[in-house]
Amino acid sequence: MKNTSDIFKKLFIFTVSIVAAIVLIGIIRIAASPALQEILLDADADFWPFTVQNIMWVALFIGFGELFIRWSAASEENQQLARGYLPTDAKPLSGDLLTRIRDAVAGRRFGLNCFLPRMIIRTIDQYKISGKEDQATSVLNSSLELYMHEIDLRYSMLRYLTWLIPSLGFIGTVMGIMFALQYAGVPANAESEDFLYQVTSRLGVAFTTTLLALIMSAVLVLVQSIVQGKEERALNEAGQYCLDNLILRLDGSTSK
Repeated sequence: MKNTSDIFKKLFIFTVSIVAAIVLIGIIRIAASPALQEILLDADADFWPFTVQNIMWVALFIGFGELFIRWSAASEENQQLARGYLPTDAKPLSGDLLTRIRDAVAGRRFGLNCFLPRMIIRTIDQYKISGKEDQATSVLNSSLELYMHEIDLRYSMLRYLTWLIPSLGFIGTVMGIMFALQYAGVPANAESEDFLYQVTSRLGVAFTTTLLALIMSAVLVLVQSIVQGKEERALNEAGQYCLDNLILRLDGSTSK
């Protein structure tokens, strides 16, 4: 059920991102000056609206949608610390109390896919099986490493988008240079009075495509670093919470 809801959420955010990109393109098309439209949208292209710039805008907003999902997940991870899964009275945790804590965490309807409850359940299960604090600590450390890798995997699509947008910019530049050379290669165009203007204007749009792509990619990478840092800090705080309120308070007794 959780996986199904996550898929629907991602599809919804994906759709909203594309619609938002189309709306922004429409606003630029209506409200911006012709020169700005040429830079941001390549509005004078014969194949408009299927321009490289428009594809870049769609890719950028899909990236923003992915970042919104990741920001929501990081916020949910931070909220787990306030749910009071573990007692914080500094008293040793007996085997019976660990069993009650484990059952209470596992019985939660929401949040079980978050890092903190999963770490608590894994650590308690290992401790109840082995009765050794060092093995419980080892499970906690292994879980932290696995979850850090899991966070990194969640940003694979964003890393692809931050590579795709500059690549689209370079493709647009190459296409612009190609079109400018094709125009210059027509003898009738070479005899035109505005020949130089037409060629240079085409080349100008070609190079602004790469500039726009680099700016988009820089913004996306900046926001990604902020969001990923928030998610990694949430994991570190969850690990510290388990260490202080679970690992360091095990009293050496078990209840299998």
